Amino acid sequence: GGLPKGRIIEIYGPESSGKTTLALQTVAEAQKKGGICAFVDAEHALDPVYARKLGVDLENLLISQPDTGEQALEITDTLVRSGAIDVLVVDSVAALVPRAEIEGEMGDSLP
Repeated sequence: GGLPKGRIIEIYGPESSGKTTLALQTVAEAQKKGGICAFVDAEHALDPVYARKLGVDLENLLISQPDTGEQALEITDTLVRSGAIDVLVVDSVAALVPRAEIEGEMGDSLP
C-alpha cells in the first residue's frame, strides 16, 4: 500500500476534511524512513505544534512560504528537478494566487 513514488498526487476535499493532516502524516512517515521532504506553504498556515504532534521533524523539513503562485511553482520546479526530494507537499493549490492578482493588476484595465 501507500502512495506511488515519482508521481503527482492531488488530495482534495472540503475545508477541514484532513487534507493537510494526511500530507503531514505522509511527510512524517517518509522522514522516519530517511526521506528528505519539503513543504511549500502557499497558505502560510503550517502549524508547527500540530506538525510535530503528527511526527514531523521540522528541523529536517524544508519549508517555503512563497508570496505568489509563480514563486511557489518556481520553488516546486527547482525542488523536483533537483531529484533530492522524496516527498514534496504544496499546500494548497487553491492558494497559488498569481502576482498580478495580488498586486491588483488583474481587471484594472477596463475599457
